[in-house]
Amino acid sequence: MFVLLALAVALGARAEEERVDVNTADAETIARVLVGVGQSKAEAIVAYREANGRFETVEDLARVRGIGEATVKRNESRISLGDEEEG
Repeated sequence: MFVLLALAVALGARAEEERVDVNTADAETIARVLVGVGQSKAEAIVAYREANGRFETVEDLARVRGIGEATVKRNESRISLGDEEEG
């Protein structure tokens, strides 16, 4: 019982450490890493980025249709904006 609990805690911590650069990642990766973001919302993130340029802040993701402030807040630790000097 304790082994299962320890394993669950370890896997949960590992999952929280995974991050995705929303300025470069493909939709499949975004959908896999972000909680509550499926394939269609991930595709909307990519389409928004292609139409409007890089996300400058994590909060900018809330501008994407289907991505609300609650989803952004829930995923803050998983979202990376990449190297600010790129592109």
